[in-house]
Amino acid sequence: MGTTVSVENSELLERAPALVGTRSERKVHVVPQHVDTPVVTRRRRWARVLGIAAVSAVALTGCQGKLSNGFLPEAVSNTGDIVTQLWIGGWIAVLAVGVITWGLMLYAPIRFRQRKGDDTLPVQLRYNIPVELLYTIIPIFMVAVFFYYTARDEAELTDVSAKPDVTISVVAKQWSWDFNYVDSNVYESGVHTQLNGEPGARAQMPVLYLPVNKRIEFVLNARDVIHSFWVPAFLTKLDIIPGKTNRMQVVTQQEGEFQGKCAELCGAYHSEMLFMVEVVSQEEYDKQMAHLAEIGQKGQIPVDASREKLVRGDETLVPGPALTEGITP
Repeated sequence: MGTTVSVENSELLERAPALVGTRSERKVHVVPQHVDTPVVTRRRRWARVLGIAAVSAVALTGCQGKLSNGFLPEAVSNTGDIVTQLWIGGWIAVLAVGVITWGLMLYAPIRFRQRKGDDTLPVQLRYNIPVELLYTIIPIFMVAVFFYYTARDEAELTDVSAKPDVTISVVAKQWSWDFNYVDSNVYESGVHTQLNGEPGARAQMPVLYLPVNKRIEFVLNARDVIHSFWVPAFLTKLDIIPGKTNRMQVVTQQEGEFQGKCAELCGAYHSEMLFMVEVVSQEEYDKQMAHLAEIGQKGQIPVDASREKLVRGDETLVPGPALTEGITP
């Protein structure tokens, strides 16, 4: 057995040069790498820029507003005016900073570019205390200014100290809304809107009627989970938390029909938690209140008969008729 292995190994050794020679004679075809010319590089760069511009243009066409109001929806309430001014002021400040930053970015490579015939390396380490202080102070100043205006406007948006002309108790539930018109002692109860592609979906939505040019106070309570009361045309919204009572006020400024929805993911049919807002004249508002009374929707839907009990003290914020018996301060 050992002799046989030696013979086979010797035969392989004798054939090895022939095999090596055979492999060395094979020609390998090398494909040259493609190198972009400056013209091709510039074309690709411009193609990317144009592509981004096209996508941005398409995105902006979906905005409801215009340049004068920062492409926000047209404000139909005093809260919308506050938010619009804060939004526009923020963008002006950001664009001003952007112009300065972009200018410095362009200035640096042009000013400190390599000169013809100069092969020396620039200074690799250099300190500039005034510039470093500037880079620290300016961002702190910007943040402070943004914080001031944001806090100022937020305080105004959440201020409920003024006496309202109309009080409405809003009860959010999976996946619709109940509206208690406290002053008129009538209510509207809704069911979630079934968006199945069939016509008539808007007719299923509960309708919230508001008189124009009046200060409206919304008293917000949740029946089950966290929701958020949002009318995009008001440009403001407020979360509705189980067991808590939140309040917000708006002054309606324009008649019309507007969309309302829940702005907090609240379950399977969150997208169908919709309602309509009708801002009408005082005469039309009174007519709608009388209509609700005629069809038997008198009284108030209790807001405290919910999954979570109201936090002690919050029941004092709920209009009395919308509470069941047994609530003690």
